Amino acid sequence: MVQNWLGMSAGDLGRGIETGKIDPVDLTATFLDEIAGHPLRDRIYARTTRARALSEAEAARGRARAGLRLGPLDGVPISWKDLFDSAGTATEAGAALLQGRVPDRDAEVLAAATAGGLVCLGKTHMTELAFSGLGLNPVTATPPCINDPKGAPGGSSSGAAASVAFGLAAGAIGSDTGGSVRIPAVWNDLVGLKTTSGRVSLKGVVPLCPKFDTVGPLTRTVEDAALLLAALEGGRPADLSEPSLKGTQFLVLETVALDGLRDAPRAGFNHAIGRLAEEGATIVRGQAPEVAEALALAGVLFATEAYGTWRTMIEAEPEKMYPPVLDRFRGGKAFSGADYVAAWQLLDRLRATWTARIAGYDAVLLPTCPILPPNVDRLLADSEFFMAENLLALRNTRIGNLMGSAVLTLPTGVPSTGISFLGLPMSEERLLRIGAAAERALT
Repeated sequence: MVQNWLGMSAGDLGRGIETGKIDPVDLTATFLDEIAGHPLRDRIYARTTRARALSEAEAARGRARAGLRLGPLDGVPISWKDLFDSAGTATEAGAALLQGRVPDRDAEVLAAATAGGLVCLGKTHMTELAFSGLGLNPVTATPPCINDPKGAPGGSSSGAAASVAFGLAAGAIGSDTGGSVRIPAVWNDLVGLKTTSGRVSLKGVVPLCPKFDTVGPLTRTVEDAALLLAALEGGRPADLSEPSLKGTQFLVLETVALDGLRDAPRAGFNHAIGRLAEEGATIVRGQAPEVAEALALAGVLFATEAYGTWRTMIEAEPEKMYPPVLDRFRGGKAFSGADYVAAWQLLDRLRATWTARIAGYDAVLLPTCPILPPNVDRLLADSEFFMAENLLALRNTRIGNLMGSAVLTLPTGVPSTGISFLGLPMSEERLLRIGAAAERALT
């Protein structure tokens, strides 16, 4: 039974604790021991928090025995991307620039999850300062991809995805600015939730682009994503009982999102929409010209804010950075303040058009990523290949960030491919319910 714990969903582990079949201390020790002995440990975890985890598990054991559990995940161990502040433990955001940075308090979301009884296993590796969709980081470590030993893991929440996919955490918390939860989720066959900007607290989260940064879970199941979202907010999880696709209406986005799909992502997406239709969903295809206009603004919006946020520290020690990531930051130098303001004003208008267009649908569907994990050695050797693959990896996921959508991605059944469900802002609970029904159809 103990061996099965490593592959169980967070929800099932919580139910095992509730019924007394799983002891939280034994569970946490099992994960910690598995991490310590795993051959890829140092490529997945930047550092573990063993003493904290065991202390939290002891407290969860006491509550479980007293019938005073704090919630459905009380006593369940999860990992945290290394940009969430953790009191007394280094938080370095995958960057040599932040080496030795030790915060004195937890990020608000970590504090909320701890207050709900979740156990912190440690901090996972990530793309340098979260500014790449590939998950490559020669400065600290590049985590593995579950489906391709030579492939990139997806980023920037690369170690977060690997920790779950390799059975070294029951769930993981990452961040998403342009796809950083969804790409690693897709390439590692996980569920990923991009929350609406402003919904989940960013206090104590190392920033990249604060106007786009979001916090979200990477999990084995849609139920786990709902439970972890509730834990991050200290709220109640979405009601996923008896989900159904009958009567739902979905719009397949044909603007940009289907261009140049490689064979496997196309096959996975087509299989997924076919299964949704078989389960009673109505599938409509359509264009949204405002999406192409919004994507054209990505350079000025993301790079300018990222460079403005990090310019002083970057330019003080640029030699500490991986050159392709440094170049992405420095791309923000090309734009003026007037360019940035004008781009945001235009994006606000485009978002209004998008919101009106999709309001009558339950969700918009698109392939989460148009490519499979590219080869790490080639990425390291060829900077032009790195830039081209990075832009392709981020292309479809950026649509959700630019249009202000909540987004849920699910595995399609074809390895390292995903289908995304885009909804209106603050529609996470609705998307999770749709996702629960789609998950049944796809598995």
